[in-house]
Amino acid sequence: MSDSAVPVPDPAVHVPAAQAETRPWRQEFRGGTIDDRKFAEVAVSIPARIGSVDLRLPSELAARSETAVRAISRLDAEHGRTLIPLSYLLLRSESIASSKIEAEEAPIDDFVRALHGAKSNSSATAMAAATGALDLLTSGAINADSVSRAHRLLLKDDASEAHLAGRHRPMQNWIGGSDHSPRGALYVPPPPELVPELMDDLLTFARRVDIPTIAQAAVAHSQFEAIHPFTDGNGRIGRALAAGILHSRGVTTGITVPLAAALVEVRDRYFAALNSYHSGDAGPVISLWSTSSVIAAEEAQLTAHRLAGLPDEWADLLGHPRENSASARILTYLASDPVFTIDDLEDSLHLSSSSANRAVSTLTEAGVLRGLTSRRRNQIWGAGDVLTELEDLNLRIGDRARSEL
Repeated sequence: MSDSAVPVPDPAVHVPAAQAETRPWRQEFRGGTIDDRKFAEVAVSIPARIGSVDLRLPSELAARSETAVRAISRLDAEHGRTLIPLSYLLLRSESIASSKIEAEEAPIDDFVRALHGAKSNSSATAMAAATGALDLLTSGAINADSVSRAHRLLLKDDASEAHLAGRHRPMQNWIGGSDHSPRGALYVPPPPELVPELMDDLLTFARRVDIPTIAQAAVAHSQFEAIHPFTDGNGRIGRALAAGILHSRGVTTGITVPLAAALVEVRDRYFAALNSYHSGDAGPVISLWSTSSVIAAEEAQLTAHRLAGLPDEWADLLGHPRENSASARILTYLASDPVFTIDDLEDSLHLSSSSANRAVSTLTEAGVLRGLTSRRRNQIWGAGDVLTELEDLNLRIGDRARSEL
């Protein structure tokens, strides 16, 4: 929302509020200050069950959520042919923004290096893992097993968390405050023994087909955050679950709309909306997701138009290479695989190593390709215009989010 805009309260949507309960607390490992060590009881938040909640939206908010569904469906129907082959890079746009909400950042070149197994910084590796988790939850059934497998993908290479990857947390966790006790915590999720039944209830809600889809996705994510079922990665898995709901309800078939690119730009409002949900009002989070979805879908439409025109631009740069030449075949290949190695070209296009290398050299000199690593052997190549456009997509979504949310 712009500085001059007058905030308009979001319509209220009643959901059962979480309840606070006082539980005994004892440090598992001695540490912190004497106040941490003497801390003896903690107020935990117990989310209400929502499996059969009657979610009633005010007419204005219901209309906005349906506008969001139509925008996403239109993107999928009109531009799926262009965007679905690039789905892993759109997944990247969503997972990178989702990771930035959790303070993980990396440039796109570092991200694609991580996807291809090349040496990358830890943030890029985390984003590549988030992409795998998002892909899993948007390509199959939504159930306890898929959520567990997605979390395992997310954290299996995290040295400090790998032993808990894919498992519900066995201990009490908390957000904010001391590192050694829940003293001063901003939020304390339910005790670990309640997590399995709360997750079963949440997944029942996530599989319903009788409530507005955007509202369902927003509420499911908010409930997931409230439960905080894992020791780490809850935000990223919760947002991936929401994307999975859009897929399971048929709003998307093969693309992921990067709405987290909007949420990351209004982090304070996003977290305030989650707090409102905990207090029994889902209106702010549904409103936020509805507008973010429209922004992301509309900007992704512009990206689809631009990407569709790139092959002709590349052909012009190369003077329209001879049909069936290695260069012409690689240009066609780039429409669906803009990041590759020479081995990929040999396997997919049945080119000899020498032909592939000569064509890649020609395309690099023309400005179509750029190398993404500093090494000479096993270089990873990328179509610069595609990678730049996907960066620009996130920037445009962010700009609109700051002015419209």
